[in-house]
Formats: sequence, C-alpha cells, structure tokens
Amino acid sequence: MPTLSSSSLLAALNWRYATKKFDPDRRIDDATWNTLEETLVLAPSSYGLQPWKFLVVDDPELKDRLVGASWDQSQPKDASHYVVFAVHRDLGDAHVNRYIERTAEVRGTTAEALNGFRQVIESSLDGARSEGRLDNWQAHQLYIALGQFMTSAALLGVDTCPMEGLDPDQYDEILGLKGTEWGTVVACAAGYRASDDKYADTPKVRFRRDDVIKHL
Repeated sequence: MPTLSSSSLLAALNWRYATKKFDPDRRIDDATWNTLEETLVLAPSSYGLQPWKFLVVDDPELKDRLVGASWDQSQPKDASHYVVFAVHRDLGDAHVNRYIERTAEVRGTTAEALNGFRQVIESSLDGARSEGRLDNWQAHQLYIALGQFMTSAALLGVDTCPMEGLDPDQYDEILGLKGTEWGTVVACAAGYRASDDKYADTPKVRFRRDDVIKHL
C-alpha cells in the first residue's frame, strides 16, 4: 500500500494546533468528512470492543446550547463539524454479545467458535468492574479514537480542537444521553482556522526529545 513520507507526516503534525477560532463560513466538504467519519469507525480499542458512540452535532440550536456547556467557548458553534465522544457505561454482556456476533459475521465463522475469546473479554470486564475501574478504562479508549481522528484531520488539511473544557452532565442533558447507557467524555471541533486566529502562528512548544523519550 502507498505510504506517506516522513517529512509530510511531520509537516502535518507541526501545522496542526488546537484551533481556538474557526472560520464559521468554511465547511468541510462531504467527501472529506465521510473520510474522517471512517477514521472513527476504524479506530482501535481494547479487544476491539469499540465502547463508544460518536455524536456528530449538526443542529445549529444544539451547537449554540453546547457553547454554554463548554465554558462559553465558541468552537462548538463556529466549527464546520462538532463530534461528541460518548462512552458506553457499565459495559456488559449485551455489548459483548453484539461484538461477538459482528466478529462472526465479518470473519465468516460462528459465535460459538468464538466462545473462548468471549470468555477472555468477559473475565477482563468483570475484573475491571469489581475493582471499580470499568467505566474509566473504557473512557480511555475514546482518547485513542480522538487521537486518530485529529491526526487524520491534520493529514487532510482540516483543523481540529479537542474539547475537554465542557460539562459532561450538561452535554448529556442537551444531547438526550441522560438516563441512557451513554455518557459524554470529550468532544472535538473540526473545520478551518479563522484568518485572525492569533494562535495559528504561535510557535509550538514541546520539550526536547531527550526530555521525553528514553531508550532502554
């Protein structure tokens, strides 16, 4: 398969920044957005369980309300697209069964043939549940998807801004998640930077490689 050059990859990552001010008049074209949605579908997760739902908020009224639930940051409203990453709370047998059935369908086998795999997953989830860390573990998976989404966007010349500065309870209320098995964890705005976003040309600050990478 074709590969991306090292210089092109690093150029895209250096170009990327957490966009504070989006151009509200610029929209991501449908083909590019469909590709970005597919990067979410293809995101990796522990055991491949995909304990998530990605809510693409298109409704202008909902976007306006999310601004208020995001410490009045304007990205939810001004960005071309806004994605809310929701986790499946208390992941249990129903989700595992659905995943096993889908695995059997895709790989041309039977759910019964995957019983060993199912037992490994269930044992791992039960252990995390008994230790009170199941939801936290599954929420971590969303950040894998978020990272893949943001990197893919940069490679396509699309700006993004990860949004943790939000009230998850208010988001759940606004998006109709309250009382369901889903809960907001993080969000991401995507679109194109405004020409007067002062952060666009601000030098990227990172520790030196020797400070953060250690070879053993």
